[in-house]
Amino acid sequence: MGLPATILVVDDEPSVLRYMRTLLEVEDYKVETAASGREALERVERDPPPDLVLLDLLMPELDGLGTLVQLRRIRPGIKVIMLSCVSDPRKVVEAGRHGATDYLTKPFQKSQLDLLLKQYLDPQAVAELGLGHEEAEDLGNDLYFVAASPEMRRIRAQVAQIARVEVPVLLLGESGTGKEVVARLIHKLSSRANRTFLKVNCAALPAELLESELFGYEAGAFTGAMRPKPGKFELCDKGTILLDEIGEMPVSMQAKLLHVLQDQQFSRLGSRSVVRVDVRILAATNVDVQQAMATGKLRQDLYYRLNAVSLLLPPLRERREEIPVMLRHFMARFAARYARTALPLSPRLFEACLRHPWPGNLRELENFVKRFLILGDESLALAELETRDEFGAAPAGFKPEPAPDRPGGLKSLVRSLKDGAEMQAIRRALDETNWNRKKAAALLNISYKALLYKIRQYGLGE
Repeated sequence: MGLPATILVVDDEPSVLRYMRTLLEVEDYKVETAASGREALERVERDPPPDLVLLDLLMPELDGLGTLVQLRRIRPGIKVIMLSCVSDPRKVVEAGRHGATDYLTKPFQKSQLDLLLKQYLDPQAVAELGLGHEEAEDLGNDLYFVAASPEMRRIRAQVAQIARVEVPVLLLGESGTGKEVVARLIHKLSSRANRTFLKVNCAALPAELLESELFGYEAGAFTGAMRPKPGKFELCDKGTILLDEIGEMPVSMQAKLLHVLQDQQFSRLGSRSVVRVDVRILAATNVDVQQAMATGKLRQDLYYRLNAVSLLLPPLRERREEIPVMLRHFMARFAARYARTALPLSPRLFEACLRHPWPGNLRELENFVKRFLILGDESLALAELETRDEFGAAPAGFKPEPAPDRPGGLKSLVRSLKDGAEMQAIRRALDETNWNRKKAAALLNISYKALLYKIRQYGLGE
């Protein structure tokens, strides 16, 4: 057994210090206390430093945030959990920006504190809790959160803080970066985890249909409304709703959504009665919100209401250390799903994966692994990746014919190579499914109509 971890408790209330000492010493931690931020800084300057600091946010003179900043300056790697009786999302975010490891709102349950202490002080408990850096957190609906880069581990820590604070969250980032995954993680870590989570694609429906989808309607509200139907907000009462592609929501609907955000109430289509709900709203978009507001596509008041807390998910090309982890994760997942043996990646294919810019982010990587596993053709996989090298370089070993003396010759050559790879992938999928077009479309992750079009385009026949 190693030495017990040392925890420094910082609070200006003597009764709190006595209570925390009793609480922690029962769990065999070594406990030290400080009655002010200045006293805490003096202690942390001495060796050996504490393993973790429990720091109260509201203190006279040097407050918790000011103490946090200086603590991190003295000991950059020190773990600090903020404690506060005020559940202010702005403070939570600010603490995270200044390096707080986590945030706990008073009064808290002993089990909550125990979980955080195990997470940050006990490596074995971290493994048992599934909190390893490369561990995939199962969120249901075949979605997993994998934090294998410093940036995504930082986002994971922020999500843990934000989840416990009942405010709207705006998720920003390119398509395929995992915004829905983060939304489900927020829901899972919140007090609403056992309630309903629903996702609504705001770009998929026109304003009239979107309104009935969100708020429901009464019988006779419009032609074909034979019976009343509750909307997503009613179905999601006490739960969490994700409004995906909020930047594409019709402007006429944005005012109604703003009303729901402000008052947590609305009326069904065709009804004058008011429905009251308790729903946590998360929103996601891949558009440039500043430009959308400047052009009138997104209402400023709605943006500021949704943007109590925002998280920007970086594209995969900015977290390339995750690519090997994601390749292993997706390969294992799909091998189990399709009852196949996971395929190894040759050094050449692995390097191509690392070099590829992945404009479709995680979604593109997922579909690439799925196609490679099903078709099992490394040359086809290489052709798919290497023709879109981030630096525009020719694939290794590829010797193109001299470019024609006309603009766009290289583009035509690349397009021809891509078309050949696509045709070969379609032919293999059709052979794999004995020409069952619906199954082939599913394997290729395209729609049935798109597959029929491609079959005609390339003149493929049985």
